[in-house]
Amino acid sequence: MIVLHCLIVLLVSMVPVVELRGAIPIGVGLGVPEPLALLIAVIGNMIPVPFIYLFSRKLLALGETSKISWIRKFCDWCLKKGERAGKKLQKKTGDNIYLALFLFVGIPLPGTGAWTGTLAASLLDLDFKKTVKSIICGVLLAGAIMLAVSFGVFELIF
Repeated sequence: MIVLHCLIVLLVSMVPVVELRGAIPIGVGLGVPEPLALLIAVIGNMIPVPFIYLFSRKLLALGETSKISWIRKFCDWCLKKGERAGKKLQKKTGDNIYLALFLFVGIPLPGTGAWTGTLAASLLDLDFKKTVKSIICGVLLAGAIMLAVSFGVFELIF
């Protein structure tokens, strides 16, 4: 049964929006030991990262050539919005863009996470290796925070 529960944690951690933030509490709730739930969730959350980085921009560019108008408009909108937001972020953060990426992924809030952070890095043409390092550090921070929440640490403080 533990193998099935671990597989659930792995798969949930790969889902956009939910990611590790949902996988760890689910794993703990299913009885997976906390360190194991964290490890599996981190691995699962990182599996899509290289694919998102390498292919998201290409898929959006391909979508811009679609004969279906709503797909073309959506992909064009995503690319333009991503580039505008990216330039604005780079202007604000300068050389600290990878620190900003780490914090963006590491603070477990809705809309932030490895999927969104990697997509942003891809649209900004950030360095792949530095991006992956920032994302994994952010995922580890988010995992530690979610594990603390699952342990009830914040209930003890407040």
